[in-house]
Amino acid sequence: MTTSPVILLGAQRCGTTAFAYAMNLAFHDAGGHFTVNGKLPYLLHRWLTRQDLADRHLRTDEILHALDRRPPDGAGVEGWRARVETSLRAAAADVAEGRAEDDPAALARRILAESNAGLPCWGDKYNEYLLHLPWLDAALPDARYVMLVRHPEEAARSMLRWTGDRPWLPRTEAAALAKWTAWNRHWVDFAPGVPAERRLVVEYQALCRGEETARLEEFTGLDLGRYLAGLSPRRPAATPGAGLPQDTAAVWDALRRQAAADTAPASALTATTQR
Repeated sequence: MTTSPVILLGAQRCGTTAFAYAMNLAFHDAGGHFTVNGKLPYLLHRWLTRQDLADRHLRTDEILHALDRRPPDGAGVEGWRARVETSLRAAAADVAEGRAEDDPAALARRILAESNAGLPCWGDKYNEYLLHLPWLDAALPDARYVMLVRHPEEAARSMLRWTGDRPWLPRTEAAALAKWTAWNRHWVDFAPGVPAERRLVVEYQALCRGEETARLEEFTGLDLGRYLAGLSPRRPAATPGAGLPQDTAAVWDALRRQAAADTAPASALTATTQR
């Protein structure tokens, strides 16, 4: 086991939430913590800028309000939330006094470290992390990434079945496929710069069949079998590559190649996405 954080990535409707709950229980039982939709790094990226530091004003109130508007979940989340507030308040005081780091990513790194201090393992899942990978890597340079990928047609149709107040939700399958493509391309572009030992691409259907458990256990250093056993797909698998737009098919092919081996050279991934 290593104390470097495990960040679960994946586009919307790709199974990340159910996966995150399983990880949460596994980490909790091991004495650590895995936050389901923690979103603290995302909020720090949005609300901690160089201008904020120059103005000596860390917007702690906005960050805490955003955390509480749609609270993170999972076992142990109350303790995590309390540690986050303590860390944010201490950082805000240092910013006001001119004692804080002058680099937003460095200060974010400190806040995240203090929020998880003393834990043997920790991690987080939030879909929007996929949109800000370079900054996330700057804030957490030792992070290990688990990227969960799902067939684009399965994900798109799941988006269209999604209910609730989601003004950003696509309304047609074409738009949903385009969104899936845009989000997953961020990983395809980012992955070649991540050392192989810090990344693992997992395919949704294979995860549900239990075929990824051994790799995940080796990657995380945790016994995950009994926590992942309850995962199952709600719908049958889509036909591989059937009727996909060309750019979507190219990204899906790149992801599948990496999921199969995770040893493909960067040039192969780049060539795949540019077909």
